[in-house]
Amino acid sequence: MPLKTYGVLKGRAIARRLGSGSSPHYQIHIVDEVGTNYRIAINVKSQLAPSELMYYVKQYFVHPLTSVVASLPSGFNPLASNPTSGALDLIRGNLMQPGMMTPLSHSLPGPDNDLNEKLDQIVQRAMADEEALAYAFGERWGPESNKADKYFGFVPGNGIHDIHMNQGNVGSFMLDDGVWQDGGLLFQFPNQQQWTAIFLKFQSQSWHTSDVTGHTLSGPDDGEPVNPDPIVPQPTDTTPDGLVRIVAAMVNSKASPETEWIYILNASDRSVPLTGWHMADKQKAKMALSGVLEAGAMLRVDVRSPMVLSNKGGIITLLNQNGLKVHGVSYTKEQANQPGWTIVF
Repeated sequence: MPLKTYGVLKGRAIARRLGSGSSPHYQIHIVDEVGTNYRIAINVKSQLAPSELMYYVKQYFVHPLTSVVASLPSGFNPLASNPTSGALDLIRGNLMQPGMMTPLSHSLPGPDNDLNEKLDQIVQRAMADEEALAYAFGERWGPESNKADKYFGFVPGNGIHDIHMNQGNVGSFMLDDGVWQDGGLLFQFPNQQQWTAIFLKFQSQSWHTSDVTGHTLSGPDDGEPVNPDPIVPQPTDTTPDGLVRIVAAMVNSKASPETEWIYILNASDRSVPLTGWHMADKQKAKMALSGVLEAGAMLRVDVRSPMVLSNKGGIITLLNQNGLKVHGVSYTKEQANQPGWTIVF
């Protein structure tokens, strides 16, 4: 079942504690604009082997999501599990590709070489900037009546956890599976007009999941679950990520009537039959593909109804004949605001 109280917490970071102990969590003390206290508890070690979390940090994060959450009020905001509410889905929101994530221990000797320190660099910067805002996506707990927070001492205890991918789980953790309910962290630095993103995933979690349940998809032949993604994925029928890539799109053309198109590149060393493949927009409206894309070749695909590339920002997803995501990109309203210019991904 999905998380019970999913949403995003918006506020200022004022203190932090590094993760340590048997179940380490990096802790951040957040205060909203009316003075409500919250604690963000971020897993930095997995209970399941391998224990190192997969992490991805994007220092200059550009995505249509930022304009949605920036307009939300300070404090905790419940989010519906859909693509328009501001909810996170690392897969369907095209926030990154699985090969971009790196496994990292939570604590190692030396400077700037473990997950605690990767998080701390960004949080310390946000704490030092009075204009900076943190956005924590996950499941809320509390307020806990008359109970002080065990790390920062404020009363009542109150906060957000599950700040990581929340789908493709194994064992009892499958109860937390769902779509459009992933955890994550965004930091907004208004003075620099910069957003920074942090995304986390357990190595036991799979990248290819059901659009309905968020459970790991079964393999096309044997019915067994698709194995979690290797650290350096090589495209296969069951993990096709990056086999064909979306490299550019004309979202706002000058043609009359307006014509939109997408360029895709076969990055592999073999021909790829496109029969059964689809392109999808943010609302999951799909357009069928056909033909054969030769090794190393690029193809212009004209966008046809019901698929739409909105000039207000959107996502584009490429799915193979088994319905598995092969590649995905996103673009913002600002990127689409120049008629006749091709957006390069």
